[in-house]
Amino acid sequence: MPASALLRPTLALLLLAALTGCAGGGGQQKAAAALAADAPLPTSVPKGTKLIIGDPPTKVALQLSGEIDKFSFDVEWANISGGPQTSEAFRADALDVGAVAEIPAIHATWTGLPVKIVASKFRKDPLNHPTYELGIAPGVSVKTLADLRGKKIAYSPGQAQGALVLKVLAQAGLTKDDVTLVELPSTGDVYPNALASRQVDVAPIGGVNIRRYTAKFGEDGGTTIRHGLRDDPGHLYVRAVTLQDPAKAAAIREYVAAWARAARWVYEHPEEWIGGYYVKDQGLSAADGRYLAELAGEPDIPADWSDAIARHQETIDILAKETGNPVLKAQDLYDLRYQTVGADAIKGGAS
Repeated sequence: MPASALLRPTLALLLLAALTGCAGGGGQQKAAAALAADAPLPTSVPKGTKLIIGDPPTKVALQLSGEIDKFSFDVEWANISGGPQTSEAFRADALDVGAVAEIPAIHATWTGLPVKIVASKFRKDPLNHPTYELGIAPGVSVKTLADLRGKKIAYSPGQAQGALVLKVLAQAGLTKDDVTLVELPSTGDVYPNALASRQVDVAPIGGVNIRRYTAKFGEDGGTTIRHGLRDDPGHLYVRAVTLQDPAKAAAIREYVAAWARAARWVYEHPEEWIGGYYVKDQGLSAADGRYLAELAGEPDIPADWSDAIARHQETIDILAKETGNPVLKAQDLYDLRYQTVGADAIKGGAS
């Protein structure tokens, strides 16, 4: 038998295997027609759909509330948080949904990674429940924002704390030339340590670091002041290309609804949240957990994103001016088809 005849079955099997592989799992979704950006969101999720989600706190909230196994699609949870990690995972095609503040969507777009915000959460009474306070180093006198003139301020470009510093300077009528910005990563306890060592005079610190900084260095003169600005945005965002997949677009819709219910559950079950997340998952003390729960206050998940988009535009304008990047239209960062999904879920509407 000629060698070519022997090869025919092998080639046929390889072709069949390739076709079968394309049809399995996400292959069926890829074969579907691309969902237009202005097409209605599909409401049913096809069997075999999977999302990779980087939203660790919501994962725990869903576990505690009993919703973790109720999705109609498969979920792979990624231990990813923050803008840089999320954007890196997006570029590696290793993530479908990320949970961040307002800055990552802007920087992703500026660096050629088209993304869309699909959910937005804020804090009711945000000025009394700030995400960050300005930490003041021992021996430094800063009582008002005007006192920032001439000070060394920790600055993390591309992150929420960096944008907050620029907003605070603008609020005080100051520019970058009126202070010294010291670029430092705003991770872990870098900022509190930089304050304690007088590497910087001022740094935006958040979460449990606010409580711990004043407890540890208060006797030496370390303190904090509130900046008086809103710093409460929290978003879910995805790559624009992901929303072209109708199966994933539908699954994301279902996840946004669950995410909103989880946020409400956390607020309504503080003791379970403190014990299950802050103590068991994060290794904090119950006192630290209670402080953080009280600091977060009540979530606000609006059905109308108009005000949020307007505030996002102000952030874009400030960052564009300071970085030299082009001004973006904030509305272009949002997929308005998801605008009411979270609010409807909390009201008991369709999910």
